[in-house]
Amino acid sequence: MTIREQIERNEELTLSPYATFAANSAGRAKEEAPCEIRTCFARDRDRILHCKSFRRLKHKTQVFLAPEGDHYRTRLTHTLEVSQIARTIARALRLNEDLTEAIALGHDLGHTPFGHAGETTLGQINGLGFAHYKQSVRVVTELEKNFQGLNLTLEVIDGIENHTKGDWPTTREGQIVRLSDQIAFLNHDVEDAEEAGVLSASQIPYEVTARFGETKSRRITAMIRSILDNGVRQIGFLPEDEVIFGQFKDFMYQTVYRDPVAKKEEKKVLGLITGLYDFYYSHPEEMPDGYQKLAERDSLAQAVTDYIAGMSDDYAIFTYEKLYVPQRWSAGMEK
Repeated sequence: MTIREQIERNEELTLSPYATFAANSAGRAKEEAPCEIRTCFARDRDRILHCKSFRRLKHKTQVFLAPEGDHYRTRLTHTLEVSQIARTIARALRLNEDLTEAIALGHDLGHTPFGHAGETTLGQINGLGFAHYKQSVRVVTELEKNFQGLNLTLEVIDGIENHTKGDWPTTREGQIVRLSDQIAFLNHDVEDAEEAGVLSASQIPYEVTARFGETKSRRITAMIRSILDNGVRQIGFLPEDEVIFGQFKDFMYQTVYRDPVAKKEEKKVLGLITGLYDFYYSHPEEMPDGYQKLAERDSLAQAVTDYIAGMSDDYAIFTYEKLYVPQRWSAGMEK
């Protein structure tokens, strides 16, 4: 018996009957020989963790565009916080922690530079629409690993695709990640908004603090506790807590996510993303070879969208400046 088979046997003995067992995975689009050490879900987690798109998340906006402070969240730190919350819930409910972690680590790989402002802009100008959760699936199935894709299991892809809206994930592990994503961003965005001076914790509705707590740590713990108390049969908050969680979400959208101070730079994102898109659509030969081949296979609009969506905030700014901002003359430029 291999180490992987021993782990799969332990899953059968220790996990809940509602868990997704690695040995029963629906498999991958392209069949592969199994690893002797890792289960299929652990292998997926490692593939995501080591891929280039995951590393680029460290320079992608969460809420505040390209912040100068060291302690604001980026898309990467958000992803790690989602993973921590989701794993805590999965472990307590005896669900598959490897599957949960893989979905959590991969859920935002398709995010554009400049967060939802970049996402909205690309969707408006490319004629195709854009949704980061669909792009995350495209990243892991088409773009990563030199346009071969990561060949993840169907359960992980399902969890990534359905982590934010639309159909509910088919696995309980995926459902946990969907809730953990919301728990993470609502709570850590309060902290970032306080740091930015656009929110005071005293503004949080009394119903929210009375039910969940006055600090980020207490609120996250209380929200996790509510999911655990609701049980594994149907993943979700206790009914009374779901109402108050909805009030918390509404409050954050009204005071932070649509705040004119927090969003004042987003108008510039429209010009920057549009400028990049127009340039590469008119000059596809300036994109890397892989994207040029992608344009021939799929469409030019799709290839340009994929290329820009993969950029970090800093690289998008650098590229735009190189293309559109006159450079100071220096000796040797003529070369």
